[in-house]
Formats: sequence, C-alpha cells, structure tokens
Amino acid sequence: MKRAPGRGRSSTVIGLILLAVMLFPVYWTVNASLQPAGNTLHGGWFPAHPDLSGYVTALHDQGGNLVTSLVVSLGSVVLSLGLAAPAAHALAHFPLRGINLVLFGILIAQMVPSIAVANALYGAYQDLGLLDSYAGLVLADSTAGVPFAIIIMRSFMRSIPREIIDAARLDGAGRLRVFRSVVLPMSTNALITAAVFTFLFTWSDFLFALTLTTTDTVRPITLGIYQYLGAHTNQWNAVMATSVMASVPAAVLLVVAQRRVI
Repeated sequence: MKRAPGRGRSSTVIGLILLAVMLFPVYWTVNASLQPAGNTLHGGWFPAHPDLSGYVTALHDQGGNLVTSLVVSLGSVVLSLGLAAPAAHALAHFPLRGINLVLFGILIAQMVPSIAVANALYGAYQDLGLLDSYAGLVLADSTAGVPFAIIIMRSFMRSIPREIIDAARLDGAGRLRVFRSVVLPMSTNALITAAVFTFLFTWSDFLFALTLTTTDTVRPITLGIYQYLGAHTNQWNAVMATSVMASVPAAVLLVVAQRRVI
C-alpha cells in the first residue's frame, strides 16, 4: 500500500528534527573551534570572522598525540586481523570439535568489563616493562578487536560455497594456499568491516590509555583531550579544535569504507 503524502512529509520533518538534534553538538564543536579564545557561551551562532588560532594551538600541543593514536590504531588493526582471520577460517571450515564452546568463550570475552582487563594488564605490563609503550597499547586494544573480528569474519566465511574450497584443494592447493588465495580475497568486505570497527574501538579508547600510560611519552589523543581540559580551560577554541581534528580520521574512514561495511 502506498503511504499517504501527508504522513510521508510528517515523517520526513520528524526525521530532520531528530537529525538536527543529533548533529547539533558536532556543529557547535566546529563553531566553537573557529571562535576566539575564551568562554564559548559568549560566541556567536555562526563564526562571522573565523579564527584559526585554536587549530594552531591544538596542532602544536596535540599533534604528537594524534600521531600516537594513529600508530596505535593501525597497529591494533594489523594485529587483530592477523590473529582473527586465520582463527575465523579455522572455525568456519575446519571439522573441529568444541567450536560452539570456543565461540561462546569469544562472546564471553567481549562481555568482560574493560576496567577489569585494564587492571589485570597493568600488573602484567609492570612486570614485562610494557607500560608507556606503543606495543602495550596495541596489545591491550586488540583484546577488544580480536573477538569482534573473529565473529564478523567467521559469519562471512561460512557463506563462502564449500565447492570453491574443495575445487581449490582438488587442484593441489594446501590449506594455507586456500586461505591466502581463495578465502581472503572473497572475504574482503568482512576484513574491511572488522578493520574499520577495530580502528574505531582503538581510536576512541580512553580507559586503556589512562590505565597503561603514566608519562607523556605515549599519549593517545583521547587522553590528550582529557588532560588538555584541565590545563587550558579558558582556551575552549583549542579544545574544540582538538576534538574536531580527532573526529576527522574516523569520519573519513567511515565515508571511504561505507560501501564495504557489512
């Protein structure tokens, strides 16, 4: 049945209102970042004379933290996919016993509170010398990325026709060759989906960054913003500019990969 025109227009209006409410914080962040230094409540609704001093200050103070977040996020993506892809392939196509139990354990791993994992990792990292290190943050953030990536990729790999894999095996390809030359190319969408969400998990991480770093040597941008507020409460344009710059990589990644995300 066709929807009545009046009802369709009212739904559109309601949708636009809800969209405006959700996007208003984003608009206000960009607007405040272009205002002169000072209290954002005194700024206008539109930056008639944009001031880029906030971005200059943010780049000077937080540029290194942005690089740190980028390095840690990309490292977590590489490690998570490197571990999750072969595990998902094995769980999807190998005749293993106890697969349901393994999957249940993976789901349980995702339900463990991050604060419990962070406290446990702090003691282990202190003994291993991994505090305030890129490797330590990459390993910690991968604890969330690996289980999620396994679940996503296994579900997708199970949809690959078994006949294709059997044909490759009949042609003489071993299990590793089948995985590398057949399964992975056909699982591109699942790989990209897992990579995008792992990147977002790591990029937005605050708890592991706060718990596993004690100096300024390795400081992700989330922790930089948190500490930036206490030091520059009067420079809200710089704080908002940092927030805008921290949002750009995630937004660009989602725009570029949206056709591949499943």
